[in-house]
Amino acid sequence: MKIAILGAGSIGAYLGGALIATGGEVVLIGRARMAEKIASHGLHLSDLRGRAIKLDPAQIVYAQDPTALAGADLILVTVKSADTAEAAKAIASHAPPSALVISFQNGIGNADTLRSILPGWTILGGMVPFNVVQMDQGRFHRGTEGELMLEASPGIAVWKDQFNAAGLPLMEQTDFVGVQWGKLLLNLNNPVNALSDLPLKIELSQRAYRRCLADLIAEAITVLQAAHIRPAKIGKVGPRLLPALLRLPDFLFTRIAATMLRIDPEARSSMWEDLQAGRRTEVDYLNGAVLNLAVSIGRDAPYNRRIVELIRRAEQGGADALSGDVLLRELQASR
Repeated sequence: MKIAILGAGSIGAYLGGALIATGGEVVLIGRARMAEKIASHGLHLSDLRGRAIKLDPAQIVYAQDPTALAGADLILVTVKSADTAEAAKAIASHAPPSALVISFQNGIGNADTLRSILPGWTILGGMVPFNVVQMDQGRFHRGTEGELMLEASPGIAVWKDQFNAAGLPLMEQTDFVGVQWGKLLLNLNNPVNALSDLPLKIELSQRAYRRCLADLIAEAITVLQAAHIRPAKIGKVGPRLLPALLRLPDFLFTRIAATMLRIDPEARSSMWEDLQAGRRTEVDYLNGAVLNLAVSIGRDAPYNRRIVELIRRAEQGGADALSGDVLLRELQASR
């Protein structure tokens, strides 16, 4: 049974590499720069628990042409949210309608975009809770914990053993909208981390940055409550307790929330990675999703609005790293 990874960036390459290591038939589909990296170095996967997998270039099937979707039984969509519609068109043109399609993308609504372009196909929303960072020499490092989550479906059963063997157990969820919003609340830290230019562990160890994140999350929760959406608990702390926990002084936070700092020292957000590479970020699909929801119900989300503006400025190369105190003042001045 053939698995196609459509959008072989950090997450796609990590998932694909782990599945290849189990002996699965996997094709990675992505851009030329990744093809060159894999051709030179292969794939080296590592994680915070010390796991290490090394795949030589000859073990990896990599394609830049979406015709490689032909014959796929399972398609994992891991493209950036802005590319979802284009990915759906490629699937429609080249993949068999019998294929199971799972959106393992950040943000809200990607699975719905796929469904709108692929009527009659089996499309599932999925969520990747962990962070993967591209390192030198073809290494892809998983720096945080968590298991893959996706909408419950009978079609998943045939794939569970293979994903378990790859160290990627599939956790089925009945309330997937809540799961998506629960993950998005945590992803509101992506722009904070990107603007800090610090590893996640160092950033979250500083109260000023945590206060920024607390304000973004608290504002989002207020909007979700007004929209009658209940975000799911993704980590060890429920959404409503997160802002208060994040605002604690450093000496208390490091004791009470030690598990939140159980992050590999090398881990950074994907948004930081995008800024470093000069790519457009997904901020419109994260903090922008909060802002859009607020507008749709006649409200505003000034903190999330301002951080979207700051990321847009950073995308243009017009900003240096911001200290926690400076970023906090930027957000609070937006009220």
